[in-house]
Amino acid sequence: MSEKLKVGILGATGMVGQRFIDLLDNHPWFEVTAVAASPRSAGHTYAEAVEGRWKMEKDIPENVKNLTILNVNEVDKVAADVDFVFSAVDMSKDEIKKIEEEYAKTETPVVSNNSAHRWTPDVPMIVPEINPEHAEVIHDQRKRLGTKKGFVAVKPNCSIQSYAPALTAWMPYEPYEAVVTTYQAISGAGKTFKDWPEMEGNIIPFISGEEEKSEREPLRIWGHVENGQIVPATGVTITSQCIRVPILYGHTAAAFVKFKKNPTKEQLIEALRSFEGEPQKLNLPSAPKQFIQYLEEDNRPQVALDVNYERGFGVSIGRLREDTVYDWKFVGLSHNTIRGAAGGGVLCAELLTAKKFIEKK
Repeated sequence: MSEKLKVGILGATGMVGQRFIDLLDNHPWFEVTAVAASPRSAGHTYAEAVEGRWKMEKDIPENVKNLTILNVNEVDKVAADVDFVFSAVDMSKDEIKKIEEEYAKTETPVVSNNSAHRWTPDVPMIVPEINPEHAEVIHDQRKRLGTKKGFVAVKPNCSIQSYAPALTAWMPYEPYEAVVTTYQAISGAGKTFKDWPEMEGNIIPFISGEEEKSEREPLRIWGHVENGQIVPATGVTITSQCIRVPILYGHTAAAFVKFKKNPTKEQLIEALRSFEGEPQKLNLPSAPKQFIQYLEEDNRPQVALDVNYERGFGVSIGRLREDTVYDWKFVGLSHNTIRGAAGGGVLCAELLTAKKFIEKK
């Protein structure tokens, strides 16, 4: 790309906003030129606003440190000098829906980490390796919004990345029922152990709204476009439990699956290892070379060893074995703030750029 696209980050001071800024440092296609947050942060430099609460491993990128934070509610002002925005705002769902569409109506594409628009029928919810064809619904969304370039696209919940890719790779064998328990890191709540000391040595068996998302969102990404809307898939039933565990990064899933067909272990492993999607075929900048790895060791995947597989953009699967009640069971792991949140958003934006949905204004 000869000239980088200008990017704004909405909700730039929160953990996901920080991860966007971290991942976009020296990105070959995108450059952060605007940061926006709540009115109380507006007017400060970015470094001032996050002083004492910068949560990333690397320092704040030099090109962002001295940017003046804009008021996220001043939509026209923020949108004036960017080609598109990433959204990680902390608001109510109704407020998020409203403000993301306001940005889209300024002819500014919005790639959102938020859940507010995940069930809006003409908003694509994309895992780039799984359902890139859902981007076509953007044409119909633009008709509804009255825009030529503006639209909203979202990524799904972070926890489903640890098991939905495996089930997708196994679709030729027709999985029809799954029981999934996810063990979710505290950064999924935007926290570190400094923010949430009571999580040290603790497990909380409840995460508000997560079980419904875990059961329903895979069906939407496996759905199809019909009459300008995404129609969720049928034929697969998922039931889940979601548990908060004392881990900083990494969502682990323990899953049990029934198939209509009768795959062998070797066939299932080969399906994982050979699975690829549009990001790999298009060689997108953030795409993992191998989306899913299968680990043979009995004690893998482990957060300490595997959460950063493919720079956090890959998914690790292990412990595939026959079950006495279900057909097969396995353990999955994904990085919740990279593949599951900001990184998934960046990869989605790369896909939409490659497909000419995002362009220079």
